[in-house]
Amino acid sequence: MRSESEVNYAVDTYADLVRRICFCHLKNDTDTEDIFQNVFLKYMLYNGTFESAEHEKAWFIRVSINACNDFFKNMFRRNTVPLDEVIKLAAEDTNEQSAVLQAVLSLPEKYRDVIYLHYYESYSAAEIADILKSREGTVYSLLSRGRSMLKKLLGGEFDG
Repeated sequence: MRSESEVNYAVDTYADLVRRICFCHLKNDTDTEDIFQNVFLKYMLYNGTFESAEHEKAWFIRVSINACNDFFKNMFRRNTVPLDEVIKLAAEDTNEQSAVLQAVLSLPEKYRDVIYLHYYESYSAAEIADILKSREGTVYSLLSRGRSMLKKLLGGEFDG
């Protein structure tokens, strides 16, 4: 079990990252907060060590994505969240950013994940492949297809 200072440091360092990942998957503040707490509880109880800060960050990304996927697999989960709630949260951004965020959130999960990690977290295709446990070529394909989908959704040029 980790010390209180380690957990506090992790929350200060990775809270925004975990929240953004959870929100991109769940599109709901309440569920995002639940998964957020679960991720940091897992961290607190995790006894392993990390090779570097990047390894620790990748662990948080992977655990966050897995926790969101587990949430969707839960057979007792019956409610859905309308896209209108997501739009309300995006209203704080500028109109252009809001349109891009809406477009990214509307992508299928496999494209949304790679687009998010590449453009919002600045990971390379090789790093994304390691995080998502897939091939680098697959990541390039998903990025390309995701960009094409965004281009169609946004009705113009998308320069990535």
